Amino acid sequence: MSEKTLLLAVDTCGPSGSIALGRVTDGSLSVIGEAELAGGEYAAALVAAIADLLDGAGIAVGDLAGLVAVAGPGSFTGIRIGLATVKAIAETVGIPVVALSRLALLADIAGAPYAVLDAHRGQFYCGMYGDGEPREMLLTAGEINAMGGLKGRVAVCEETVAQLLEELYGEPELIRVEAPSAADALRVSLSRWRAGDFADVTTLDGHYLRGADAKKAYGLAAR
Repeated sequence: MSEKTLLLAVDTCGPSGSIALGRVTDGSLSVIGEAELAGGEYAAALVAAIADLLDGAGIAVGDLAGLVAVAGPGSFTGIRIGLATVKAIAETVGIPVVALSRLALLADIAGAPYAVLDAHRGQFYCGMYGDGEPREMLLTAGEINAMGGLKGRVAVCEETVAQLLEELYGEPELIRVEAPSAADALRVSLSRWRAGDFADVTTLDGHYLRGADAKKAYGLAAR
């Protein structure tokens, strides 16, 4: 990472999304522009929003040193659109990508060893980042209880999830925070940039945790 580095982050995983532009100077990051994206409009709005953000800052896409992609879990369609856009820019300009898990990003913001997001259909996206190897999986309330519950600090950004977790065994200590944003992803990604921990753009795919894609995911943990 050079003394002055421009980074662009994209998050299209949730009900709404965001993009953010940051400048790293002497190891410190400042967000110099950001924009929210309405859910359901990513396909039509994302590329134009990125162009407007860069134009407003007087920056060309070729000035970017790298990209940050929040790769899920979340909306299947949103993740696909966001990653396709990130990969297209990365391959065109020839710049690296740092990929982050939305769950791990949420845990990092809250300073908690657990994070839970609504996966709908009576299921939760659960991230566990305490002792041992990070684990991210799709679980029902019954499965969480069968594991002994979530004992300790649990990051949540959705009140419906918080209310359901309060009914589970284990009495988790809920840490309510705002939903992660692209600006948050920029800040959390700094350690990855310093370590040169980049994604393989040719194989970068979404972190879906559902159906055939359900798996423990270790490589996307932000912590």
